[in-house]
Amino acid sequence: MAKASKKTSPSASPGKVPKKGGAVVAQESGSRNAPIINIGIERQDRAAIAEGLSRVLADTYTLYLTTHNFHWNVTGPHFNSLHAMFMGQYTELWGATDVLAERIRALGHYAPGSYAEFSKIATVPDVPPTPPKAMEMVRILVKGHETVSRIAREFIPVAEEAGDDPTADMLTARCTVHDQTAWMLRSLLED
Repeated sequence: MAKASKKTSPSASPGKVPKKGGAVVAQESGSRNAPIINIGIERQDRAAIAEGLSRVLADTYTLYLTTHNFHWNVTGPHFNSLHAMFMGQYTELWGATDVLAERIRALGHYAPGSYAEFSKIATVPDVPPTPPKAMEMVRILVKGHETVSRIAREFIPVAEEAGDDPTADMLTARCTVHDQTAWMLRSLLED
C-alpha cells in the first residue's frame, strides 16, 4: 500500500526551496576542525531549510525597519496609541530576527545580515521614502505581516518533510504572531 504523502506547496519540497530571483543565500559554514553536522537532517535538506529561513529573516528584518521607522515618524490624532503599538511590534520583530538567524546557524549555514543581502531576497517592500499618513502606515504594516506569514508558511512543509520539527514549530509560531498582528492592525482600519 502506498504511503500517503503530506500536502506540500507546489513550489516547495524537501531539498528544494522557492527562491526569489534565483538568489541562493544559504552559504554553508564550518571548518576542517569542526565535526560534520549530524543532527538527523540531511545536508541538502538543511541547505533548503536555511534558504527558506534566510528569506523569512530578510522579510522580518525589513518589516522591523519599517515598523521602527513608523514608530519614529507617526503623526496625527492617533500618535500616542500608534507610537506605543509600533514600539511593541518592532521590539517583537527585533527578537524574532535573532531566533531566525540562530536557527540558520544551528543548521550549519551563515545567516544573511546585510542590507544588500536582505534587499536581494526580501519580499516585503522597503519603507516608503516619505513617511505616509498614520492609517496608511497601518495598511502597509498589515500587508507586511501578511507577507511574512505567507512566506513562512511556504517553508513549513520543507522543514516537516525533512523531520526538522524545531524549525517547523518556530515557523508556525511566527505565523501565529504575524497573523494576530495583522488582525489587530486591520481592526484599526475598520469603520
